[in-house]
Amino acid sequence: MIPILDRYFSLTQLGTTIRAEIIGGATTFVTMAYIIIVNPKILEAAGMPFGASMVATILSACFGTLLMGVYARRPFAIAPYMGENAFIAFTVVKVMGYSWQTALGAIFVSGILFAILTLLHIRSWLATAIPESLKIAFAVGIGLFLAFIGLNETGIVVVGSPGAPVHVGDLRQPSVLLAILGFVTIGVLLLRRVPGAILIGILAITMLSFVFGLTPLPASWASMPPSLEPLLFGLDITGALTWGMFSVILTVFVLAFLDTLGTLIALGYKANLLDKDGNLPDIEKPMMTDAVATIVAALLGTTTTGAYVESATGIAAGAKSGLASVVTALLFLLALFLAPTFTVVPGHAYGPALIIVGVLMLTSITRIRFDDLGEAIPAFCVVALMSFTYNIGIGMTAGFVAYPLFKIAAGSVSDVKPGMWVLAALSALFFVMYPY
Repeated sequence: MIPILDRYFSLTQLGTTIRAEIIGGATTFVTMAYIIIVNPKILEAAGMPFGASMVATILSACFGTLLMGVYARRPFAIAPYMGENAFIAFTVVKVMGYSWQTALGAIFVSGILFAILTLLHIRSWLATAIPESLKIAFAVGIGLFLAFIGLNETGIVVVGSPGAPVHVGDLRQPSVLLAILGFVTIGVLLLRRVPGAILIGILAITMLSFVFGLTPLPASWASMPPSLEPLLFGLDITGALTWGMFSVILTVFVLAFLDTLGTLIALGYKANLLDKDGNLPDIEKPMMTDAVATIVAALLGTTTTGAYVESATGIAAGAKSGLASVVTALLFLLALFLAPTFTVVPGHAYGPALIIVGVLMLTSITRIRFDDLGEAIPAFCVVALMSFTYNIGIGMTAGFVAYPLFKIAAGSVSDVKPGMWVLAALSALFFVMYPY
């Protein structure tokens, strides 16, 4: 069995082991298990029943991540995107007045478009047109984005006032002190090269949280999953194919398209999977996985899925192959019956892991040519806006618009590849059509 896994996932060639992949896959799952509860809670605002939505979330994550592991063979987990789910629930349904069925129809249409563009190799053509400075900025920006999420989840940084949007949290709170302890613990374990350092840190703080009564034990550790029937195949494709839904489809398409593109490149950079030209080999496979997973997610009854930035925690823990994704997918499947157990990990336990991964992803910033403002300013737009707008897609689209503009100003138009002009136009259209 082990030789088969070694050959199929190229473990020896990638310099990894089954043990490292299991730890990496488990680490990724633990840091993103919050989606099992958070995604259904957000979609509940759109009138989608919580129980069925939780099952749809788990099944779509399991399907997409398993496909990523066995087909694309990459250590990237897939689940419903944060941001896109809020856009559907609060903007499309609450503000614009469309039904969740029509919104799911728009997501299905976007998934079909993703698949067509991938089959035509247009998505990979666009990916190779992205300059190295922006690719590095994606990794750095996602690192800061993860760190900001971690700081907020732990309470180390909290929402402030209009004059100071964020400020330091109450460092006297036991949960915040545990989070700081978790950050230091994971950092020391990594420094000492202890295998599974991130996972050990998360589990240790979770146990201490139980001991000190900060996190209540679940009423039950296991339960039968609710019925999926209220959401299954409930999408309204005909209703989505109207002029009024064009802006919604465009927004969903651009956000998910660029989120996935940037995340795949950033994670590939972190996992040392990029080639000498800074491209992810066979990128069509993870992109097709993303497209198929989005189509299936809409059929199951949930929002756009794609590669999760939390996969970086698993990569930092040692994951390098698709075997890690298989492990993550199996844990999602187990979560159908053990959701109370897996979702008990508090923010102050997994938050420190996100902060640490942010540190690890910042290392590549030294490769951005800050002496060339034509490269530095667009990269800055990516990094800053990813964190300060709390939206990866906004940061990337800003970078795509800024890059050709500053190259024109620098008299270096020849540096802009044809595909980059397409990305810039698409991004500009996104900003015009976005339903603010």
